[in-house]
Amino acid sequence: MITPIRLSYIVLAATIALAAVLHLAAPLLVVLFSYFALRQLYFMTRRKWLALILFGVLVAGIAAAAIYFTRAAIHALPNVADTSIPSASAWAQKRQIELPFTDFESLKQAVIDTLGQEANYLRNVANFAKSATTTIVFSILGIVAAGSLFYKTGLDPHRGTHRLKNNLYSVCCDEVSTRFRDFYRSFATVMGAQLTISLINTALTAIFLMAVHLPHTTLLIAVTFLCGLVPIVGNLVSNTIIVFVALTVSPKLAIGALVFLIGIHKLEYLLNSKIIGERIRNPVWLTLVALIIGERLMGVPGLILAPVVLNYLRVEMLTIEVPRAIQPVEVLNR
Repeated sequence: MITPIRLSYIVLAATIALAAVLHLAAPLLVVLFSYFALRQLYFMTRRKWLALILFGVLVAGIAAAAIYFTRAAIHALPNVADTSIPSASAWAQKRQIELPFTDFESLKQAVIDTLGQEANYLRNVANFAKSATTTIVFSILGIVAAGSLFYKTGLDPHRGTHRLKNNLYSVCCDEVSTRFRDFYRSFATVMGAQLTISLINTALTAIFLMAVHLPHTTLLIAVTFLCGLVPIVGNLVSNTIIVFVALTVSPKLAIGALVFLIGIHKLEYLLNSKIIGERIRNPVWLTLVALIIGERLMGVPGLILAPVVLNYLRVEMLTIEVPRAIQPVEVLNR
């Protein structure tokens, strides 16, 4: 018979594998982030019911902000395109490059032509809307699941009523709970450090954006913070967007923004070594490999989960003692 400890590892591995196969990585992240937020609110309030109320207010605020920023981005896109396309056209003409668009409408038509016929374009939009709706519904279910797990933790809440105290079901529930608790601790370690770095990066970027009066500053600050939650790749995405928006104002401002963002990157290397390096002791090359594999398996959510899984594996293996008979020769010779 398989032991409860081995079964708990299988359940955790199967959960992560199914999240990748069934495209449920985003809801899994929602559960982890929600539980992380609830734990932080409980740490401040020391009352679960109050933490749940504050968490509900926080979720409602995030949803309202997401709707606001989405509408702002939709309304700002034509203006950004109309101001940036002339600069791009002038740059292309100097180098005798012919662009397939001259304004926002022609750019939109060029995108539709690139994606295919208009019917295919509408079908892609419909599929995207369906996928987005599914993700939102699953995310809501994940928030509810996290709240339920936070309010009444444990897979076997009625353990004290069983006839046999150490029955197989209760013992397996305890071991599975231990595995998932350790995995959550790894998530809290990684995301706690990443959240700190994202806040520092967002604050410095916000100061620069407001100082130069860059258009759509509020939207760019929100994008910088959200992208900062994704290790390494997220900052590259947010920086590209900021430089592009700065280019719509003037090439000089774009160069200044690029220099400033490179300077922030250099500071982040120090922050990574100080904040993350003290918590997560994995080499950079191994983290990059994990990010690549995570992205291939789960997309953007995989970029967030990859360092978590990597850190969890390291922590788990550190708890397992290897008999001296099978230790590497280099270790025995020390």
